[in-house]
Amino acid sequence: MTFDEAVALVERVRTPAEIFVDGATTYRRLVKILHPDVAPAGRTATATAALARLATLWAATSAVIRTRRHRWSVGAEFASGDVGTLREVTDGPLRGLLKLPRDPVDGDLARAEIDALDRLARCGEHRFRAYAPRLLDTVTHDDPATGIRRTGPVLERLDGFVSLAEVARRHPDGVDPRDAAWMWRRLLVGLGWAHRAGLVHGAVLPEHVLIHPAEHGLALVDWCYSVPPGQRIPALVARHRDSYPPEVPGRRPATPATDLYAAAELMARLIGPRLPAALRRFADGCRLERPTMRPDDAWRLLAELDDLLHDLYGPRRFRPFAMPA
Repeated sequence: MTFDEAVALVERVRTPAEIFVDGATTYRRLVKILHPDVAPAGRTATATAALARLATLWAATSAVIRTRRHRWSVGAEFASGDVGTLREVTDGPLRGLLKLPRDPVDGDLARAEIDALDRLARCGEHRFRAYAPRLLDTVTHDDPATGIRRTGPVLERLDGFVSLAEVARRHPDGVDPRDAAWMWRRLLVGLGWAHRAGLVHGAVLPEHVLIHPAEHGLALVDWCYSVPPGQRIPALVARHRDSYPPEVPGRRPATPATDLYAAAELMARLIGPRLPAALRRFADGCRLERPTMRPDDAWRLLAELDDLLHDLYGPRRFRPFAMPA
């Protein structure tokens, strides 16, 4: 098997059973081919990423990962995010998602997510707990063949939720502003909670905002980019570069205004051509070039949004929201 064939194989498969037909023999053979020390010239980064994914697949064959608090049975791959791969894990009736970074160099991002979720849990604002997944555990996995160590969180599963990226795909002509109103309101509540806890989320993007259509719930995920106010966001999602406020790609300090810019950008894009002029002016006020010129208090901004929505649509009332097939 060539290096390129091994990379393609590792990137293609979804479950360990598809690749480890001969168990450890296949694993050791692929490690030898994909190890960065023997990769073709200029392919070190590709080898590192492929080896990390191979290690994740191999870890799943172990079936059980033990920590101080839990004995996690590792199941199938659930999703693949910007930084890590999520796998279903269970400990008796407790169900979660294990998120390990594909590349060990992203270990600092995994640690940032663990720290952020722990801070949110300790901030005392229990009425807002539903706005982020709970941190169930922290797992450290050592690959005996490569020596690679990766640490990641075990996250609460948010069943019934879909991302705003999926909502946008199902509504190619834009979401009705009256439906987007509750999403925008809840997004501001979630951000207000985070800011009060001393965190800037740093990546309010379509894939990182989940909603529960029937219950009108919302949760912010992927806290690996979060920082305390005044620090730089450590990384950005390249495909969304044009959606970030200028201080993020400019490597300048982030503030609550950073998140409020991103939230307005996200919601304006979600509504699309159906965005009323008054709501567009509201969004534009959150997307000014300089952070000091923008709103930086999510709670005050929420009150302004409520006044605007009342002027547009009258008293607030529940509108059932269902995802189209």
